[in-house]
Amino acid sequence: MIAWTIYITFVGAVVLLLMPSGFARWIALATAIAGLAISLAAFFCDDIDLAHFTTIVRVPWVPMLGMNYHLAVDGISLTLALVTGITAVSAVLFSWDVEHRSNEFFFWLLLVVGGSYGVFLSADLFLLFVFYELVIVPKYFLIAIWGSTNKEYGAMKLTLYSFFGGALVFIGIIAAYATAGKADIGSALDLQELARFQFPIQLQSWAFPVLFLGFAVLAGIWPLHTWAPTGHVAAPTAGSMLLAGIVMKLGSYAGLRVAMNLFPQGFEMWRNRIAALAVIGIVYAAAVALRQRDLKFVIGYSSVSHMGFVLLGLATANGLGVSGAVLQMFSHGVIGALLFAIAGMVYRRTHTRDLDALATMGLGRALPFVAFAFVVASAASMGIPGFSGFAAEITILIGAWRAYPIAVWITGIGMVLVAAFTLRALKRSFFDSGIPVNGGTTSVSSIGSGGTTSVSSMEPFEPITLAEKCGAVLLMFTTLAIGLYPKLLLDRIVPAVESMRFIK
Repeated sequence: MIAWTIYITFVGAVVLLLMPSGFARWIALATAIAGLAISLAAFFCDDIDLAHFTTIVRVPWVPMLGMNYHLAVDGISLTLALVTGITAVSAVLFSWDVEHRSNEFFFWLLLVVGGSYGVFLSADLFLLFVFYELVIVPKYFLIAIWGSTNKEYGAMKLTLYSFFGGALVFIGIIAAYATAGKADIGSALDLQELARFQFPIQLQSWAFPVLFLGFAVLAGIWPLHTWAPTGHVAAPTAGSMLLAGIVMKLGSYAGLRVAMNLFPQGFEMWRNRIAALAVIGIVYAAAVALRQRDLKFVIGYSSVSHMGFVLLGLATANGLGVSGAVLQMFSHGVIGALLFAIAGMVYRRTHTRDLDALATMGLGRALPFVAFAFVVASAASMGIPGFSGFAAEITILIGAWRAYPIAVWITGIGMVLVAAFTLRALKRSFFDSGIPVNGGTTSVSSIGSGGTTSVSSMEPFEPITLAEKCGAVLLMFTTLAIGLYPKLLLDRIVPAVESMRFIK
């Protein structure tokens, strides 16, 4: 059943090009809701083997090269397919008022979503690579056409980094294919068969870092993370939500599913370095976020810092840490999407993201729903108990304590910085001492990251739309539900993680 998330999403994208623009938002929303409904049905299905990557579709694709259209699912795939569906629905809702070339906008948006479903369900190495690369082109157009601050630069930088990572991935895939093909294991591209194949240690020693680094570029690993804040700031609201909620997870998921599981001995050789880069990313990105004046840059660097927790969890090589990393992929997908949605709501009404300018507008009283959503998102991002961020990070840190106790102490510095820049952004945006005019009017000139921004209005801010409220409530409910009952996800994640080859 879950394979239909791919088919319905791509069919919806094609239909968008054939229908009048007035129907675009409704077709996109119906498609995204259908994908979420299928993901939910599969997530709660009792017939799926959560511990093993179980085939759901397998047909010949390019038989001469051993390529198959092969899809499979386990507890990890189910979890990430679910966050894809949730993020897709909320991204469509926050794009409800897009009028400029709306058919094309939602077409590219659904291609990103469909390609992401494909990555999370692919059990053929080349098929996974095709879906992985398919996501790059829509990302470029979403940012270059509908973006804002330095959109051409941001789109091209993200694309070049993605293609660089893709080139490394392709080298690793060719190495695995050529080596396994000589051993005649049946299908040298089948992830299930490759996971049982013993690659030579000499190959693993160099193929693992090439393959993992190629995937980790998209996960925002330090120091190859600079595309992320730039891309987030340049992207439209839905584009930022998809980047944080789904796209960055493609890199960490593929690194886990492919690089770590196929080359366990190579992973063992390099995991200390991965942990070191992860810790640096957590602290460095949080420190940089503390110095930003643009709200979106703050959230962009926050995403890099939180993805550092994912990489740290993966580097632990124990069931608890890796399970926490997968839980963090889900959690940050929801929280990151919510934070960028809030930034989008603020920018749409104030036409600035400069924290100094926002501090003068009294947005806490002018936009109470947005302020409330930011409080919830901030609490979740800081890891306050009761939200998914706490459940994910505490699981990672307990796993990391067993493997890298010193790293946990250093990571604590990053967590303090996360609280500092989050509270600073919250206070400056909504609860500073600025004097609002008429309960929400303002006249401000400010210098933002994209140049001089002039905000002048003699009327109250535009009210929050029903679509925006529905999208925000969906994300807030999700982070709260998982925070209160993380067992719902962990019961599906842990069996799949413990069946992987590298787990100690």
